[in-house]
Amino acid sequence: MSLSTHVLDTTLGRPAQGVPVALDRLGPDGWARVAEGVTDADGRIKGWHADEGRHRLVFEVPRSFFPEVTVVFDADGENHLHIPLLLSTYGYTTYRGS
Repeated sequence: MSLSTHVLDTTLGRPAQGVPVALDRLGPDGWARVAEGVTDADGRIKGWHADEGRHRLVFEVPRSFFPEVTVVFDADGENHLHIPLLLSTYGYTTYRGS
């Protein structure tokens, strides 16, 4: 299935460009890196692939109180997964997008 993410800086009210993001998959020997990227001018990374199973997105956001945000999720066979991250200086939220 395809996977995308979108990072929005809610403090500034605009996409968060240049955020390093890693995609890992949990296997029998622990976490393994599947992909790495940096958000584009619109705060997006597209075109990744996720097999069924447990994964995590690791966002590096050093200008925040939380310098690393890890989102663990179970890929369930859908055609596409979209996982946005909304950032502010002292908090963040995420959800399953469309």
